[in-house]
Amino acid sequence: MSDTPTVSILFVCMGNICRSPTAEGVFRARAQAAGLALEIDSAGTHAYHVGAAPDARSQQFAKKRGYDLSQQKARLVCAHDFEKFDYVLAMDRDNLALLQAACPSAYRHKIGLFMQYANNFETDEVPDPYSGGSSGFDLVLDYIEDASAGLLTHLQR
Repeated sequence: MSDTPTVSILFVCMGNICRSPTAEGVFRARAQAAGLALEIDSAGTHAYHVGAAPDARSQQFAKKRGYDLSQQKARLVCAHDFEKFDYVLAMDRDNLALLQAACPSAYRHKIGLFMQYANNFETDEVPDPYSGGSSGFDLVLDYIEDASAGLLTHLQR
């Protein structure tokens, strides 16, 4: 395994406390298990929770599946992210539109939807579980695990 990351990925949702930190944690664990040295981070398009840990429910459901989100802190997407990251992957179309509007045209090719890499789900969005019940957090993990597997396959080609 190389110690120098060759590819960098930023996962983005609205507040950076549910979906994108879950994607960061799941994908980091999967990449490490595959022996890939990647730079992986997450951020939000809104500053609601900057500096906060991931939602307790996100952490709880992730931990049940062996993922640790406890060291993450919410942050806001910044202008430098578009230059720095090779992939800027939104969890839904609303956040995708916000990223596209903020991104300089030279970097727009880096922006996409995370679910474009999914193999087992016919949706392009990871639903926001924040206001729903606990089943939403399990569904988010199902979607993220699937898209993570597809993204790993894509990167290993």
